[in-house]
Amino acid sequence: MKRKSIMVNGMTTAIFDRLNTLSEPVRVRMLRVLAREELAVGEIARVLHTSQPTVSRHLKQLDGGGWVLRRPVGTATYFRLDADSLPDDARALWSLVQGEVEADALGTGSQYAEDLRRLQGVVAARAGDSEALFRRLGGRWDGMRRELFGEGFVLATLAALLPRSTRVADLGCGTGALLPLLAQGSALVYGVDREAAMLEVAAARTAVLPNVILRNGLLDALPLPDACVDVALCQLVLHHVRELGPVYREAARILAPGGRFVVVDMVAHDREEVRETMGHQHLGFSRDRVAELATGAGLTLQSWRALPPDPDAHGPGLFVAVMGPHPA
Repeated sequence: MKRKSIMVNGMTTAIFDRLNTLSEPVRVRMLRVLAREELAVGEIARVLHTSQPTVSRHLKQLDGGGWVLRRPVGTATYFRLDADSLPDDARALWSLVQGEVEADALGTGSQYAEDLRRLQGVVAARAGDSEALFRRLGGRWDGMRRELFGEGFVLATLAALLPRSTRVADLGCGTGALLPLLAQGSALVYGVDREAAMLEVAAARTAVLPNVILRNGLLDALPLPDACVDVALCQLVLHHVRELGPVYREAARILAPGGRFVVVDMVAHDREEVRETMGHQHLGFSRDRVAELATGAGLTLQSWRALPPDPDAHGPGLFVAVMGPHPA
């Protein structure tokens, strides 16, 4: 917040306000440590060896005069002094005062020297505070992290683990939600869907990604050449497809040697209402059914795993299955 300057006898009162602020030794000591480290109110109180109400009172004046920058973190607020962000007159005044203080800090038993010793202790204690924080939060930590950062970074991290030479096909890509993530870690990404309206959205979403190619086509007649991808992904699509054999055979056809066909879908369930309300052709898939379909396409089921239930989800549980060509 900037104070409004008022002319008095041809001079503005801003400089007098700044002089008044720096006339209080506690505020000078506060600015000196905040120039070195970003601190919360309680940390400043420990460094200056004074009470938090006193710190808050002086911080209010420093904040109102534009001397400090504030950064909220959860329920706390951190403060720092960035001299480069100060107006020219304030920066010049602070430089003068700081020079005098630093000279005084060289003296034996100086309060300014003691401030820096306590500052080192407060900063060092943060590691211990973090450990105590984690112990206190326990099971709430995941929720707090989701609130701060969301969950998009998880998929982005996993996509980054793919070898840069990987070629991926997202079969039934829909609006292309996964395509930008896959494109981050892959050399080439195909998005295939039968619905033109879906592909229009996917095209807008991936317009700036040169390694994404969209194709309009059916999953049982993929518009892709043989052995063109290392990973074929089919996520929450197959329960909409009546005849699954041709889809598995097409997925096998486009896999390069050593490639993998990855399916994410619903585990077998008895919620018959989804046929009418959601247009599902299958009530999920058992491990045996997935293995049977894989074998019929010349693939081997390498792994099948039920995914942990999401407490916020209302649909049936999900699984992830990985299939590859039969070993020679």
